[in-house]
Amino acid sequence: MDLLWVLIVGGLIGWLSGNLIGRDVPGGVIGNIVAGFIGSWLGTELLGPRGPVIGGFHIIPAIVGSIIALLIFFALARGGAFRRR
Repeated sequence: MDLLWVLIVGGLIGWLSGNLIGRDVPGGVIGNIVAGFIGSWLGTELLGPRGPVIGGFHIIPAIVGSIIALLIFFALARGGAFRRR
């Protein structure tokens, strides 16, 4: 049950960060979960463990980190790093 809770919260963090920057996260639900996990790690490394914890995620750093990770991803994707030839 804990794994399900972690996946749900990670997906919600990824979905929220995608909505805040106005872009859809590639990969749908799986992409949202991945963005939430990467964002949680990145945000906690940058800001430290702050704010409320839900499902093992520090919510504020996770959202900030997920936004940063998505902005980096979209900047690389726009630059052609992920385009097929």
